[in-house]
Amino acid sequence: MSDDLNYGYKGADVPQSFGNNTGVFDPADINNLVKDDKWTNYGQLELIETQSVTSTVSTVEFTDIKSSIYNVHLWTYNNAQVTDLNMLAVRFGADSSSYLTSGYQQASQYGMTSGSFGALASTSLNYLWDMFGYNGNTGNETQNGYAYFYNLGDNTKYNFATSHSIGFQSSNIPITIFGSGVQTTAQSNNAIEISSKASGSILQGDFSLYGIKEYS
Repeated sequence: MSDDLNYGYKGADVPQSFGNNTGVFDPADINNLVKDDKWTNYGQLELIETQSVTSTVSTVEFTDIKSSIYNVHLWTYNNAQVTDLNMLAVRFGADSSSYLTSGYQQASQYGMTSGSFGALASTSLNYLWDMFGYNGNTGNETQNGYAYFYNLGDNTKYNFATSHSIGFQSSNIPITIFGSGVQTTAQSNNAIEISSKASGSILQGDFSLYGIKEYS
């Protein structure tokens, strides 16, 4: 018997799109639809860009974050190292020449393996920074973590962030940080700048940005 079924429909050309799949699908069908960006799988991560730093830079910039497509972004960093006694910092901008330099607010909680716990908060910052991993004053220390960014492409809403990181503080003690922050300028942003707080530099690390697929 010949196989002339298209997704379970005999003799029919059934259109497929994200959010509108109709038919009976075998694994090969699903793989092909995923490849063509036509398979419905809400919440899936889609890699936008990965940047690897192997020598000292002042910033890592994601200048096309596809904010018209994704309302939620995930940023990950691993094996990241910055100038001693600094930490990673984040700014948002409409493009790479117009990063917002004021209006950031944040709150975070930290815990150290020494048994010390505490909280940090500020309502007036030039970037988000006290919610990411610290870099102590001993060589070969690295930071690892992730952050979610919300509403970057919506010019009617503030930009929010949540994060979780692990690093080292100045006495070479591991420290974990949970944080949240907001940028209080309602504008559409399509660029993210990653730097080291104040005058520090980024020495190494792998930095990836993902979009989270939603209904469109």
